[in-house]
Amino acid sequence: MLSERTYRQIFRRKSRQILVGRVPVGGDAPITVQSMTNTLTKDVKATIAQIKRLEDIGADIVRVSCPDEESTIGLAQIIPQVKVPIVADIHFHYKRAIEAAKAGASCLRINPGNIGSKERVRDVIQAAKDYNCSMRIGVNGGSLEKYLQEKYGEPCPEAMVESALTHAKILEDNDFFNFKISVKASDAMLAIAAYKGLAEACDYPLHLGVTEAGGFRTGTIKSAIGIGSLLMQGIGDTIRVSLSAEPEEEIKVGFDILKSLGLRHRGVNVIACPSCARQQFDVIRTVEALEKRIEHITTPMTVSIIGCVVNGPGEAKSTDIGLTGGGQGTHQIYTAGIPHHRLQDGNIVEHLTEMIEKKAKEIEAERLAS
Repeated sequence: MLSERTYRQIFRRKSRQILVGRVPVGGDAPITVQSMTNTLTKDVKATIAQIKRLEDIGADIVRVSCPDEESTIGLAQIIPQVKVPIVADIHFHYKRAIEAAKAGASCLRINPGNIGSKERVRDVIQAAKDYNCSMRIGVNGGSLEKYLQEKYGEPCPEAMVESALTHAKILEDNDFFNFKISVKASDAMLAIAAYKGLAEACDYPLHLGVTEAGGFRTGTIKSAIGIGSLLMQGIGDTIRVSLSAEPEEEIKVGFDILKSLGLRHRGVNVIACPSCARQQFDVIRTVEALEKRIEHITTPMTVSIIGCVVNGPGEAKSTDIGLTGGGQGTHQIYTAGIPHHRLQDGNIVEHLTEMIEKKAKEIEAERLAS
């Protein structure tokens, strides 16, 4: 029989490490979670407010679009007022990349082949060197170079890998190696195959994502399949879940993917039953309300909410705090897998919230003491 240690073990691909501002990406660094603002960058106040909301829920890196000079001017005002490293999203215009580097961007998301002449590429690379910027080569299955479309006939893993390595060589030829690569596609299977091919072809850190994944529900599922299957194979150093939803949701889903694979623990992992006729309280509404109440808690812990005694005691054995539904409106509370006290209906969410907050303080105190 396989031990839990054996079947849960993920061996990460060995990649070189770069820095995005103060945040290490690749090597043995934790897998980072990032999102992108959807405000106009020239609207400095709105963009700062959105970045701060992303910081509050744990974003490691935030990308900001810089399509015009007004945006890079705004970027210079935004960066000093936020804590998280900022990636400047650049397409086509090399001057925007130079301006973003001067403005203090920690990374430039760019395709060297779309910038123009070799001289312009060299100017951008020099700016990255001068201002200590890393880069991300961003290949997208929906916007491959014309010659690759003609060569392969359609977007395919081979075309995406070839595009990425061609762009990488441009940077390498200019003695620049401080970059990561992404090969995203809206088709999860295409993205998976492309990333697997790229992982075998180079040792640069990889930024994972299924681009244009869709709305919250469908996009979450598609991203969990695409990103999750790659992470299970040890591929990936930083992730973005691309949803047609508020950026904060991307961060939450990203951490949930990492949490489900045991790769990174942030916040409360709630184990809850799907509910059935055996439930002794309204599991669905209880979990929904509880998750909203504990969003602010970043301390890793596990809580089980099970509607009846069939699976409740067993699940509680491996959680920090557990609730098992009991008859006549009286439920069993567990701590560290051991029955602790009983609870009447009516104040489940409030009671569990207080217990979780107290446990978080205890865990943090123990961590600081050690």
